[in-house]
Amino acid sequence: MPTDLHLLPKFRDRLGYLYAEHVVVERDSNSIALWDEEGKTQVPICDVALLMLGPGSKITHSAVDILARNSTMLAWVGEGGVRMYAYGTGGTHSAARLVRQAELVSDPAGRLRMSRKLYKFRFPEALSEDVTIQQLRGMEGIRVRQAYEKAAVAAGIDWQGRSYDRNKWQGSDPANLALSAANACLYGVCHAAILAMGFSPALGFIHTGKQLSFVYDLADLYKLEIALPVAFEEARLEPTDLGRAVRLALRDKFYETRFLERVARDLGTLFENEVPDDELEIFDEDPARPGEYWDGSEGGVSYAPTEDES
Repeated sequence: MPTDLHLLPKFRDRLGYLYAEHVVVERDSNSIALWDEEGKTQVPICDVALLMLGPGSKITHSAVDILARNSTMLAWVGEGGVRMYAYGTGGTHSAARLVRQAELVSDPAGRLRMSRKLYKFRFPEALSEDVTIQQLRGMEGIRVRQAYEKAAVAAGIDWQGRSYDRNKWQGSDPANLALSAANACLYGVCHAAILAMGFSPALGFIHTGKQLSFVYDLADLYKLEIALPVAFEEARLEPTDLGRAVRLALRDKFYETRFLERVARDLGTLFENEVPDDELEIFDEDPARPGEYWDGSEGGVSYAPTEDES
């Protein structure tokens, strides 16, 4: 495993995600391969940020090991990737960014500042410092409804509003089904980005109370621009497998727009001046080694293993 930071593949340079179901995932030299009824498909994992495993999938221990070594996030998801059940570790073992994120979430002034930063990503016009979070939320609601209506007209589909029942998934209309599938993919990629860059998916600034709150914060920056038009266009085309068509179209969109590079850049901008410069690029030479001790007066102090641990 390389110890030179410049040799490590950057998350922002990766292509996107791969969804697979009814396959066996095995290690193949220093990468992985997918096996199904049609044979073997090699996967260049250094170019994949997220591997989503759907129903009927099996994976070997050695495959998980090589995925972790290459910072490719592994997620176990529902059919079509519309639900996430579990996920692996991210691309860094340092907690520096997560600790700073927790400090900001826990401080009302810091949380308000970060919330405003997130809203500023969505509004091209300058926002008055007097605008409250409640007013911003109302402005966002109006913007979202207008965007749905505009995208529906552009795609030439009938749009009756965002509506779906989790317990009656197939009962939704094609537009809502397509939008849910697109959002699920977007959540997965944003989730991978958050973990790869050392942040917590649970510590949101606008959303709160869920394990994916920060994922929702981040994904909201791109839903209307990327996920919405792709979903509505595929709904208009009425493919046999709508979910698969949406995933493939969104994957191509991610590649064309260098989406992961943009997400990494936006996360950097969001936390600009919030995380010290010397914590922006962190490489942990021994991720299994315990970190420092906490000291009330000095902060972190060096860790000295006990005799039993040596």
